[in-house]
Amino acid sequence: MRRRSRSPVAVEILRPFGQLFAFILITAVSLSSFLISLAFVMRGSNADQVLMEHMGQGLLGFTISNLPQVLVDGITIGFVYAAIALGYSMVYGVLEFINFAHSEIFAIGAFIGVEFLIALDNGNRLAGASIGQSYLFLGMAILGGMIIAGLAAVTVERVAYRPLRGAPRLVPLISAIGVSFFLVDAIRLIESVTTGQFYRVFPTFGNFDQIIELAHFNALGFPVNLVIQVKSLVVILAAVTMMVGLSSFVNLSKIGKAIRAVAQDRPTASLMGIDVNRIIAITFLIGGALGGAAGVLFALKFTRIDPFMGFFPGLKAFTAAVLGGIGNLVGALLGGIVLGMLETAAGAYLSAFTAGAFGAEYKDIMAFAILILVLIIRPHGLLGEQVSQKA
Repeated sequence: MRRRSRSPVAVEILRPFGQLFAFILITAVSLSSFLISLAFVMRGSNADQVLMEHMGQGLLGFTISNLPQVLVDGITIGFVYAAIALGYSMVYGVLEFINFAHSEIFAIGAFIGVEFLIALDNGNRLAGASIGQSYLFLGMAILGGMIIAGLAAVTVERVAYRPLRGAPRLVPLISAIGVSFFLVDAIRLIESVTTGQFYRVFPTFGNFDQIIELAHFNALGFPVNLVIQVKSLVVILAAVTMMVGLSSFVNLSKIGKAIRAVAQDRPTASLMGIDVNRIIAITFLIGGALGGAAGVLFALKFTRIDPFMGFFPGLKAFTAAVLGGIGNLVGALLGGIVLGMLETAAGAYLSAFTAGAFGAEYKDIMAFAILILVLIIRPHGLLGEQVSQKA
């Protein structure tokens, strides 16, 4: 009896979905169990009484009522971090080099997309746009951000990194930091000359700010109201599409095989007839394009951008890549989701669990502290690359 084998295309498309679902489910269940257990243990504490006085609801009720919304918000921001982290992982996987300028490539994509939409808005194209036209304009903004950010990444590789290939690892690392500062000032200069403003706001159009009610139910006797903004759905769908597309490209295309060959053994790949410089340039092009798309999605989600916007998202995306196992594309996805959920949960619950002693402004500290603990246990990341040998 002949066994029916699955198409490689179907496997490469379905596998990221399966991994994605598994990562989200495991992270959500683990985080929910921890928070509910902590709230249960802290019943009758000072924090529980303070919350009851001000909100008429104890820690356990507050935690359960808000938990589904916190998880949805965490998944949304996690996908943004994951989309940025893919660029770090791609470059590191091929060159074993941390491209610190990637956060500014991300900012370039955001500015290109937002300036394009502002130009349309100034021309009165957005005000009366239909829903279909709104998504078309957003898609054009993302595409424009991807093209310019990808070309910027290729230019940076050709000018600042390629001449240093073969030098001690500290040298290109310092070059990357220098490029990062240069790009920030370049964005400031261009914005100053062309618009006179450093801060730009994503125009309001379409139905992206509309809130959709997903569910309203009781959990363990506590009311739960679950909503999501349309733009959060757009961010999730766009990020998933990018990840599936990248996975399929790397695993199924001829160029993807060449990228993997160069990542595994550059001299041998060269002897086999692969143009290593071209493949590295393509890697930067793809990584930069992903960063540019992530920049536009970030602007859609958080509305305001500035030339320094790449620092914190870039730092968190880099952390997500390291957490998942830098160089591993699936690991970037996992790290982004874990970091997004931790950060959102810390922002939502830190004040309640500490009776107001620590507010949402400490969410980054809590999230990174937990990440440090994870990395102490698994220094090579959750999915296994040997960071200590490559960073």
